[in-house]
Amino acid sequence: MQIIDAATVVTRLQPEALMAALERMFREGCTTPVRHHHTVPVSGEKDGTLLLMPAWRAGAYLGIKIVTVFPGNSRRHLPAVSAAYILANADTGIVQAMIDGGELTARRTAATSALAARYLARSDASTLLIVGTGRIARQLAQFHVALRPALKIVHIWGRSAPHAAAFADELRGRGIEARVAAHLPTAAAESDIISAATLATEPLIHGGWIRPGTHIDLVGGYTPAMREADDDLIAKARVFVDTREGALQEAGDIVSPIASGVLKEDAVHDLHDLCRGLQPGRRHSDEITVFKSVGAAVEDLTAAILVFETPDIPGHGIPGYG
Repeated sequence: MQIIDAATVVTRLQPEALMAALERMFREGCTTPVRHHHTVPVSGEKDGTLLLMPAWRAGAYLGIKIVTVFPGNSRRHLPAVSAAYILANADTGIVQAMIDGGELTARRTAATSALAARYLARSDASTLLIVGTGRIARQLAQFHVALRPALKIVHIWGRSAPHAAAFADELRGRGIEARVAAHLPTAAAESDIISAATLATEPLIHGGWIRPGTHIDLVGGYTPAMREADDDLIAKARVFVDTREGALQEAGDIVSPIASGVLKEDAVHDLHDLCRGLQPGRRHSDEITVFKSVGAAVEDLTAAILVFETPDIPGHGIPGYG
């Protein structure tokens, strides 16, 4: 059995290759039971979450990701999300690799959002707003820029101004023109793509701020109690998700608008629809689009297979995207 660390995951999950692999898998499909979701009480702070995410392709690979989400870790200067991925042979069940799940999750999440934006964002989108300053937010900024040459400016907004400033400094160090957004409504109104990766339980992004033609990428919420966008935004947008099964059960940005009648269930489409040509992507330049990512086992299995099958090549990788 191979033990594959985070540094190796970085070199093997480069943006173009990972996005292409995800597009193929969403088009071809695999077996992905709805993930197991368990609450873990933590004394004196927010509950933790345990997620178990299985997926397989008969005759090829099966895998499971084990994820823990503990929001209180920010006070300990520890990551809120920890994960490990187990990849096995689907014919024998023999484990072939244990892969660092944190890096795999961050990069597959960013690549999935970039894939959705390829279909849903305007081709001339030049301004990106990142809402959030954590690990996923950093990968979102890097993948969007790497995969969309038209993007010229990245704005960063976070609840902590010092964290936002540090994030912007990191991006500038990678050659990306990054600026701190002092006022979220203004930055949202001026951006072509908005990508949010937070643990918010109340909407941060409001439909009244959004100009025609904007694409909004909602990544952070993973329970029905979490929201990053308000009902006004959902009502005026064409809505896509990574997988309908997961989003209709777990995504507050989808579940709540459906419950209130703002969004109809049959108006929610997913990446399978886009990649298979069952739904068109962006239909006109003024269309507002929303992609809600909950995180799906199909994405993890895709990334794990790519990690396992990609050889180590000297000099492999895109400079600055570690």
